[in-house]
Amino acid sequence: MDFTPRLVALDVDGTLVDESNIVTPEVRDALARVTAAGVPVILSTGRSWASALTVIEQLDLGHVEHVCSNGAVTVRYPPFEVVDMLTFDPRPVVDRILTEHPSALLAVEVVGRGYRVTSEFPTGELHGEIEVVDVDELAGSDVTRVIVRDPNSSEDEFIALAERLGLEGVSYAIGYTAWLDIAPEDVDKAHGLERVCARVGVAASDVLAVGDGRNGLEMLTWAGRGVAMGQAPAEVLAAADAVTGTIDEQGLVTELARWF
Repeated sequence: MDFTPRLVALDVDGTLVDESNIVTPEVRDALARVTAAGVPVILSTGRSWASALTVIEQLDLGHVEHVCSNGAVTVRYPPFEVVDMLTFDPRPVVDRILTEHPSALLAVEVVGRGYRVTSEFPTGELHGEIEVVDVDELAGSDVTRVIVRDPNSSEDEFIALAERLGLEGVSYAIGYTAWLDIAPEDVDKAHGLERVCARVGVAASDVLAVGDGRNGLEMLTWAGRGVAMGQAPAEVLAAADAVTGTIDEQGLVTELARWF
């Protein structure tokens, strides 16, 4: 195809790392070839900054801007600097969720630090400082995101929950488990990438984006070349320009080797 990447945007979970949260030597080497060619590599992730940093610290990506929190936050690092942060009032969403699903665990991001939560999440799911608060404190000020989680529910049950909620004035994405991310209206990874690219002078048509989750659908269709990892859900595979191998097959390495 007539395409030359001028920026590479990567999802984290299921693309850069598996459940171990460890970047393999093969992925590190592939990314080193990209940066050596003078092409920026940035993360575009649903993770908060505190969580994304655990992966960034394993890499040498230079002083670049990353998209976090499904597009609601962009951060330049190193050193740490919040470039922009989009927020919304969580109270109507929180009230609606607890009416439909009273047992749900809720979290809101404290940018650069961690989370406020209504109860402890399963071990390893959140990173940074975790503070347990009551619902009124959690929903008492504008936030970048609300996370809804229930370890006793299924992915399909949370898809049905999102449909019942009929959320208006916000954006949302379902994870691989019973996990729902709620962001400001019209904000997603593509929105975050568009803001970053405008600042660095790169067109969407020159972006190579790789991901595997439903929260990356808009990113893959926005980028000049959107590539789905092999284990992605069917709707992500269908939306992508191309499909590479699974994370176990080093699919990211295969895709990057086409260009660098």
